[in-house]
Amino acid sequence: MGLIRSMSNAVNTPWLRSPRRGLVQVLLATVIAAAGSASQAQAGEVNVAVAANFTAPMKQIAAEFERDTGHKASLSFGSTGKFYAQIREGAPFEVFLAADDTTPARIEKEGAAVVDSRFTYAIGKLVLWSKQSGLVDSEGAVLKSAHIERIAVADPKLAPYGAAAVQAMQKLGVYAGLQTRVVQGENIGQTYQFVATGNAPLGFVALSQVFADGKIKEGSAWVVPADLYSAIRQDAVLLAKGKDNTTAQALIAYLKSPKAQAVIRSFGYELGTTAQ
Repeated sequence: MGLIRSMSNAVNTPWLRSPRRGLVQVLLATVIAAAGSASQAQAGEVNVAVAANFTAPMKQIAAEFERDTGHKASLSFGSTGKFYAQIREGAPFEVFLAADDTTPARIEKEGAAVVDSRFTYAIGKLVLWSKQSGLVDSEGAVLKSAHIERIAVADPKLAPYGAAAVQAMQKLGVYAGLQTRVVQGENIGQTYQFVATGNAPLGFVALSQVFADGKIKEGSAWVVPADLYSAIRQDAVLLAKGKDNTTAQALIAYLKSPKAQAVIRSFGYELGTTAQ
């Protein structure tokens, strides 16, 4: 601003009234305008649809992405199934971080995503969690208790973590007995809230929602063995609307960086490999 003000004052000074001085003034004004345009070009924005289980890590990654690059990631959180429907209807998302690998693959096949941009950014883990200490045991035997009035589970038709929870209960042989006691959340974020607020004494949530600093943050939990449900491979994909957005491309690259991967690990996820 100081430079601009000095130039504005300089217009009325005699030494700038000659043709040569006028040329100098024009050149300086051009440099300032170019600098402003460059600054705007450097800072971009991308609209990102993010599976609810990845809320906390993605907020942290987005903040670091903005600090490191100057770009802003505008985040929306929800269920993978609902995002799929919205993307099909033309929602302005440019990057999609799903809670599974089948939905991004379907979107790519349908032509709504950039071919070969899809990759597994995280592998999720399912956990049976209660805010109450001592309620959930280390083997999940609480699922066979007749005293459990409600158990929170994400909608298995929309949320991969909900589908994984149903699979686990079926393999354990407890689903038939628990089905009438299920409180269903629209997504894993709402399911977590049911348990966190006490509306359900326990529920199946994503480990990332209750994990920090290498341990369960509060309450009691049982990390469900991986052989009880299909692997929750979470894929990201560059959507067709983001094809020409350099900020969208930069975010995809940033998600693969050691810095972003360290954040992902810190929330209890495993790292995936590129999906093809």
